[in-house]
Amino acid sequence: MTRPTERTATTPDAQRSTGAALTTDDVLAGVDLSGRTVLVTGVTSGLGGETARALAGAGAHVVLTARDTAAAGAVASAIREAHPAAEPDVFGVDLTNLESIRALAVRLSERRLSVDILINNAGVMYTSFERTRDGFELQFGTNHLGHFALTTLLLPMLTAAADRSGVPARVVTLSSDAHRAHPVDLVDPNFESRAYDKFVAYGQSKSANVLMTVELERRTGEHGVHAFSVHPGVCATGLARHMSSGDMAEMKRMSAGTPNVLTKLKSIPAAAAATTAWGATAPELDAVGGAYLADCGVGAASDHATDPSTASALWELSTRLTTHVH
Repeated sequence: MTRPTERTATTPDAQRSTGAALTTDDVLAGVDLSGRTVLVTGVTSGLGGETARALAGAGAHVVLTARDTAAAGAVASAIREAHPAAEPDVFGVDLTNLESIRALAVRLSERRLSVDILINNAGVMYTSFERTRDGFELQFGTNHLGHFALTTLLLPMLTAAADRSGVPARVVTLSSDAHRAHPVDLVDPNFESRAYDKFVAYGQSKSANVLMTVELERRTGEHGVHAFSVHPGVCATGLARHMSSGDMAEMKRMSAGTPNVLTKLKSIPAAAAATTAWGATAPELDAVGGAYLADCGVGAASDHATDPSTASALWELSTRLTTHVH
């Protein structure tokens, strides 16, 4: 895999140092997304809303999705106020509910909306044990299976957008360096037999995000749809709403010696969302589809999250889980 040379520094250490200081407005300076449509999930979080705002500022038509459509509507209003030419759309979707995800895909098709860039931003973290409406463990079901179902349903739109424009479409999925400690348990991903551990559940869901990206790129990269996973950096957003002080202490203990997890706290959403915006738009990344991105550069995910055979097995498992539930 060749490291991009544009918008990055000359050495890995310098690249991380430089990229960590960038904001969404920095990475989108001079970028023109006119005529392109970007769908962002979870826009009511700090990172999702900031990502949508920044991309709308670069000329994109943004499609805002969230469970809370009133809150998403407020994000749309803020975008219109900041960028009067923007015309964001708002759609409700519950990523814990496959029926809701399928309904969103139908509504987008009925509206004949094109999707050039899909940003899988929504997520939950360190939740108490709970199952989704379809019976999946909540973190695996939301962070991975919900986005897997949405991505596969929107692939025809992404492919059509790439064919129409001649510019590759992209799927950018937010993962986390928290993936490093916990591979996906392909035998029991939904904790049906093993004891539940909120940290293990979150970590495996983030590994699943990387694995999905690897397999998606293998399947679609040659057909004009590139995939990237992103470690966005740690920032105070609603994602941590389920965490107690004890959870924070445990997270610090687990992340000791692990680069990026807590050592590079981003002070504002515009800094934490910069790598997402870069992954969605940087033209030099077309040469490295499937990459794991961090600090506006190409990073290195753990081996268990990039193994091709594991990625393929997870894809097949996810297909069975999301298509056999009605």
